[in-house]
Amino acid sequence: MEVTKLEHACQVVTADDARLVLDPGGFTRPVDVTGVVAVVVTHAHPDHVTPEQVRGILDRNPDAVVLGPAGVADALGAAGIPVDVVTDGDHRTIGPFALDFHGTRHNVIHASVPVVDNTGVLVDGRLFHPGDAYTVPGVPVEVLAAPVGAPWLKVGEMMDWIAAVAPRRAFPVHEATLSEVGLGMHVDRQREALGEGELVVLRPGETLAL
Repeated sequence: MEVTKLEHACQVVTADDARLVLDPGGFTRPVDVTGVVAVVVTHAHPDHVTPEQVRGILDRNPDAVVLGPAGVADALGAAGIPVDVVTDGDHRTIGPFALDFHGTRHNVIHASVPVVDNTGVLVDGRLFHPGDAYTVPGVPVEVLAAPVGAPWLKVGEMMDWIAAVAPRRAFPVHEATLSEVGLGMHVDRQREALGEGELVVLRPGETLAL
């Protein structure tokens, strides 16, 4: 199994000839892949999902299913895209992928900004993508997709969360809001928080074997 990081929060997980797309949003190039069995969306913010992205994936992969919390179902349902609603504690097996879902709410951005549904996904008990939340799944995590920059993110809280999850490896995601200088600073803090763990910095299009 391997994960390919695309721009911002989007990732493509590949096992054999099957693919799983995570959070194909508006900050990501059109996701032009085949063999997709499922699209998992952690929450409905447009940097994580757009109907155009999902529809493009489904046009190429008509048998793929879309999964996400209730807020995602509401947003995509308005565009005529059905969603299998998942929340904390749910499990799905789709193709070769075992999916376990953790968390219910997006991190607070500001008191004036509504808090939306957010449910992270643990793929095959190995790769955890939290969406926009400091969810600690409470099970061992081999590889963590770790948000590195966001309106809701505080560096100290990010470091505490990474230390609490304690993955063996991590790679930064959710970087589009940062300058090159800011990204470098935040990546250094992620590396510190990992302790003896390994931080792998992936550029869009690069792949990590799991």
